[in-house]
Amino acid sequence: MDRDYIYYEYTNSLCNECMKVIPAKIVFKDNKVYILKFCPEHGEQLELIEHDVEYYKHKRDFDKSGTISKTQTEIKNGCPYDCGLCPNHDQHSCINLIEITNRCNMCCNTCYANSSKGEDLEMSLIEKMMDFAVDAEGGRAEIVQISGGEPTLHKDIINIIKMAREKFQYVMLNTNGIRIAEDESFVKELSQFVGKFEIYLQFDSFEDKTYNTIRGRNLKEIKQKAIDNLIKYNIPITLVMTVERDINDNEIGKVISYGLETKGVRGINIQPVAYFGRKIGNVDRKNRVTMTDVIQKIEEQTKKMLIKEDFLPLPCNVEKVSLTYLYKTKEGFIPITRANSIKNYLPYINNTFTFKIEDALTNGKDILFGGCCNPLKFLKDFKKFVPNDFMSWPMDKRSEYVSENTFRITITSFIDKYNFDMKSMQKECVHIVTKDLKRIPFSSYNMIYRNEGSNE
Repeated sequence: MDRDYIYYEYTNSLCNECMKVIPAKIVFKDNKVYILKFCPEHGEQLELIEHDVEYYKHKRDFDKSGTISKTQTEIKNGCPYDCGLCPNHDQHSCINLIEITNRCNMCCNTCYANSSKGEDLEMSLIEKMMDFAVDAEGGRAEIVQISGGEPTLHKDIINIIKMAREKFQYVMLNTNGIRIAEDESFVKELSQFVGKFEIYLQFDSFEDKTYNTIRGRNLKEIKQKAIDNLIKYNIPITLVMTVERDINDNEIGKVISYGLETKGVRGINIQPVAYFGRKIGNVDRKNRVTMTDVIQKIEEQTKKMLIKEDFLPLPCNVEKVSLTYLYKTKEGFIPITRANSIKNYLPYINNTFTFKIEDALTNGKDILFGGCCNPLKFLKDFKKFVPNDFMSWPMDKRSEYVSENTFRITITSFIDKYNFDMKSMQKECVHIVTKDLKRIPFSSYNMIYRNEGSNE
């Protein structure tokens, strides 16, 4: 009698009950990808990882060697109990996430930070955390996300952004948008940072009923007012959509269409719900939303304006991030990835969460004189999306052109104790910067470290 699955590869995982590191198999069953765990105390556990076996098998075609950065802890108890970063972690910090307050003006069911009442961090500590993150990246840190709680509540938020702009290449402000909707003078102050600055705006739905379920209050009008205010002051926006099965997964295509049609919206980040944070209630994890599930829904809901093949694994974290870029033409947006074999050009793509065409073009131009395999084809493929004299433009002008004429869609699937896969954990490149000056992968922080070992 045969088993009802195909054994694909070995890994380690966490027991759903005791959180001990246990052996596990990645298996294919019913055309889906599962992790099959074996705990001596709590027995066998089967958890869904992805809906698309084909995508899962071929994502490694886009993998790259990780980028080295400084480590802060030793290998003692094994991953994920040595964070961090420990020498076993394979990827640097593409995004440094600094929580400047644990105060919030909302109480969302899906909140990983358990924020409500609390306190603001002092400016002196925030500066130490920023300097630490920059030093850990060898003096050149890429992105900082200023988060919370709700960071716009911090009394020094403008000065914090100003300081971040001086230390990092790019600054994102994570917000629910309430203050941005209600305080136009604050938005006007934020406009001084335009250029390598954007608002990462929580945006889950077009229905108040859905917001009530996910966020606990009506937010439809607030979200639109926030977007209107940001557009008025030319502040770039990324919409961040948390997706839950049978709650708002039917609106993914609608959010994408809205983003493409709305001036000032430069991209969308879609995040399937991860099961940590506040208690979500009874959930069917066997039917959880996964990264490849989102891709399938995008194909269906956009009526194949975007198809599965348009989405590619992000080279710095092929395990849990997928993306596509669209380019604006007279006829509308077309996926840049559709006509190009991006994997042929991996040497030119930086290990970063923010893949940029101008970076790839610059790298390709540099490699052109180094005997690289087929660089002329690389330049020909990508230069058709930009003006002929693009590479002679100043960097600021190039960045502005790409920002205004491209649209990015990223899907980020974070790891919880149920779908924990050691390999995926060690590739995660979104890192929390802690008050005691450590960098801890976002997922392991919320599973283990945020509440002193509890993930509830």
